[in-house]
Amino acid sequence: MSHLQNLQNWLATNHYDVAYISNPTNVAYFSGFFADPEERIQALLVFPDQAPFYFGPQLEVEAVKASGWTYPAYGYLDHEDAFALIAAQVKARQAQPKNWAIEKDDLSFGRYEVLQQAFPDAAFPGDASRFIEQAKLFKTPDEIAEMVAAGKEADYAFEVGFKAIQAGRTEQEVVAEIEYALMKRGVMQMSFDTIVQAGADAADPHEGPKATKIQPNQLILFDLGTVHNGYMSDATRTVAFGQPDDKALDIHKVCLEAQLTAQAAAKPGLTAAELDHIARHVIDKAGYGEYFIHRLGHGIGTSTHEFPSIMEGNNMELQPGMCFSIEPGIYIPGVAGVRIEDCIHITATGNEPFTHTPKELQYIKN
Repeated sequence: MSHLQNLQNWLATNHYDVAYISNPTNVAYFSGFFADPEERIQALLVFPDQAPFYFGPQLEVEAVKASGWTYPAYGYLDHEDAFALIAAQVKARQAQPKNWAIEKDDLSFGRYEVLQQAFPDAAFPGDASRFIEQAKLFKTPDEIAEMVAAGKEADYAFEVGFKAIQAGRTEQEVVAEIEYALMKRGVMQMSFDTIVQAGADAADPHEGPKATKIQPNQLILFDLGTVHNGYMSDATRTVAFGQPDDKALDIHKVCLEAQLTAQAAAKPGLTAAELDHIARHVIDKAGYGEYFIHRLGHGIGTSTHEFPSIMEGNNMELQPGMCFSIEPGIYIPGVAGVRIEDCIHITATGNEPFTHTPKELQYIKN
């Protein structure tokens, strides 16, 4: 069953007349076409028993048709009333749609109000966000194949990045080397802003690369991923440039043990909370528990951060087809930061990672 048919069946089962899908990633999930509309209006209108239609800026319509979307695609010019045009197309298919489903995690309040004004007799009880996160939870073999391909691109990016390390070169220059090499291979989009952090910079988990010059005898953290046919990779490695001090090496050793232990344990039947605890226990036991300041992992697929969260309090059982990260981290301000991450998919008996760059500490000569 296609993603679109699955959505239509959900609408029919719950007696919703129409769904308004506006998140660009989710528009792509159901249509096969991705575009960031920026401030403009873009949506997919889906009905339980009629053909859906795409609505967006006029400048995207030909690209939608060329993408393989076989249903109607309508565009609007910047000076036109987009919601009036949407309302006309909806009413041509459903004169008085009473029950709507919307992405409650995505639709802005202002646009929700305009939609209400266009359909004053309608109610909006359906939470398409909850449906979509469940629909995306289990990846098909074809989706997993796309993520395997994205993982290979990430492995290549690590290879380039490690070779780019030089004393005096900045974190930003190493990022530029990575992304330029990928572009030459036809990889034109990273799944998020590439992170390269040297020494104490890595103690700030999501700080971007700086103009900091890399110095010998530091740990260097790489967090990166690519987009392959709409599916993401995301992985982190921390390497040694020269000979870091004993404290930094101990942090890496503990973080590596936590990551390997958790990844080896991930299998059907284990809960997300139990998996988080397995990694956290290793770090707590070593005395670094206060420095592991985020969940163990997040889902991944057409977005880098999807449902579910692998964390304390989430008692969802892992099942085949689920895809998520396992990324313990230890961040000691002013000292060092280490994160080691693979994204995996759960199999019938365990799991398989999407990236295969060695996680044991690699030493780069200075």
